[in-house]
Amino acid sequence: MTVKEYNQSVEQFADRVFRFIVKNMRNRDDAQDVVQNAFMILWKNYESISFEKSRSYLFTVAYHNMIDQFRKKKFNEELSDDHNQIQGNNYQYTGTREALDEGLKKLPELQQTVVLLRDYEGYNYEEIGEITGLNKSQVKVYIFRARQALKNYLVKTENAI
Repeated sequence: MTVKEYNQSVEQFADRVFRFIVKNMRNRDDAQDVVQNAFMILWKNYESISFEKSRSYLFTVAYHNMIDQFRKKKFNEELSDDHNQIQGNNYQYTGTREALDEGLKKLPELQQTVVLLRDYEGYNYEEIGEITGLNKSQVKVYIFRARQALKNYLVKTENAI
């Protein structure tokens, strides 16, 4: 990749990577750090990465940095606690987007990640597998389970759309 192609990667993919990370982390400052670190790693390795692979490389690096952030902050425990409290919460319907975002927050981290990559970012199963380190079958299972959980969450009377 040339310097010009690196700059083109920044222009084309920075917003998409940021949206993906901030959706998962729900903290803009931490998400900005993760994305900046991903681009820094891409810059360090730009000579060995082709421009065609830069998008996938950025998402993979950002995803792994995000996981490291979760581990450092013990964020996984909080996500699991939220997931277990779905039935105890009363959320009022505020709109389709808001209800869907609330449902996404209740999913375990990995399910949330694969759904965001598939449905928000448009990656195929193989690309999601490369980013998350899962095989194609595992990706399909996680997406299916996440969609089922979202469906069940959204059809509850207190969350109904």
